[in-house]
Amino acid sequence: MPATPTVDAVLFDIDGTLVDSNYVHVDAWSRAFREAGRTVPSWRIHRSIGMDGSKLLETLVGSSDSALAGEAKTLHGEYYAAASADLEILPGARELLADLNSRGLTVVLATSAPESELTTLRDLLGVEDSVAVVTSGEDAEVAKPEPDIIGVALSRAGVDAENAIMVGDSVWDIESARRAGVRAIGVLSGGISRGELLDAGAVAVFDDPADLLAHLADSPILDGKARA
Repeated sequence: MPATPTVDAVLFDIDGTLVDSNYVHVDAWSRAFREAGRTVPSWRIHRSIGMDGSKLLETLVGSSDSALAGEAKTLHGEYYAAASADLEILPGARELLADLNSRGLTVVLATSAPESELTTLRDLLGVEDSVAVVTSGEDAEVAKPEPDIIGVALSRAGVDAENAIMVGDSVWDIESARRAGVRAIGVLSGGISRGELLDAGAVAVFDDPADLLAHLADSPILDGKARA
């Protein structure tokens, strides 16, 4: 007998979770900061990917409203758009969302990406038939690790926190979900370690969407149990 889902909705981050885009962001930010007059080590940028844009700028250059931050933000958008051809769908992403949708689960893209980036990501993914709800950076004043965008996603999906689970690749995804009262599954495809994701509160960690799909039957989505 097919396993019965233990939740009503599954919320997905996109960057680093469904699309292999984190290192495209790192390169775009690195070039943007350098051109704006500040050299920021790529490893520091990588560890901030997934964080609210203003918080990222505050963390990396000390302010989100300085002239340098404003120029870097604009340049990042330009460089990221120019590199959109380098974006790749992560293995199993489409199949995972389609499988969950076929089980009657509400599939949500719970991202805080700007609308311009979100359009590119959605066009690449081509999963509109599997997705019921989508959020963007315009839906919350403060994004991850604050819980606001998760709250918007839950409201639009019509589910309570205890009846949803989040899938994300960064500690910011996991922390945001935890603050909203939502359990979270981590994936390693964004470049953050298993230990860090578990320490942030992930109830299970998988390599990527394909790995989660392959082990869906014994994942927290279907059996409710934690899996390290």
